[in-house]
Amino acid sequence: MTAINLDTQDGQPTLDLATITDRLDRGYDQAPDGGGPDRHSTWITTLNVDGGPHTTGIGSLWADGAFWFETGPGTRKARNLARDPRCSLALAVHEFDLVVEGTASRVTDPDVVAARCAEWAAGGWPCEVDASGTALTAPFTAPSGGPPPWWVFRVEATSMVALLTVEPGGATRWRF
Repeated sequence: MTAINLDTQDGQPTLDLATITDRLDRGYDQAPDGGGPDRHSTWITTLNVDGGPHTTGIGSLWADGAFWFETGPGTRKARNLARDPRCSLALAVHEFDLVVEGTASRVTDPDVVAARCAEWAAGGWPCEVDASGTALTAPFTAPSGGPPPWWVFRVEATSMVALLTVEPGGATRWRF
């Protein structure tokens, strides 16, 4: 891993990645009035067939040192990722704005799917593992998720950029 200080003009030190991941480990609520300016939204950008960007909101988790999300197999983001797994995620929490570039892969390990399901359920989304053991179902999800079942994806970061939004400020890019 390399860290590149993006705020040398203001004399800020390189940010510590552990500070960022420790904050993510505490979780972030995506419900209205849950944080951010009003809430913490995660945005994913995937690549369309023509190479153009497709950006949409997702429900995400930070767990086991990675970002996770779910979506139906017929959604544009799932179809884009099946063809080209490169993507970026953007998230703002109170302390920083974060952009993650990497690759997303569908997770089919039943134990991992069950663990993510339990975390989403603990956060208030009443999801369950479906009969296959490799996808999720629930009474509802965001319209952008498509109909069930919903596949679980893990994003493996190749780089991250954090911009502190609280004192003392600073910005750093990490390449993995």
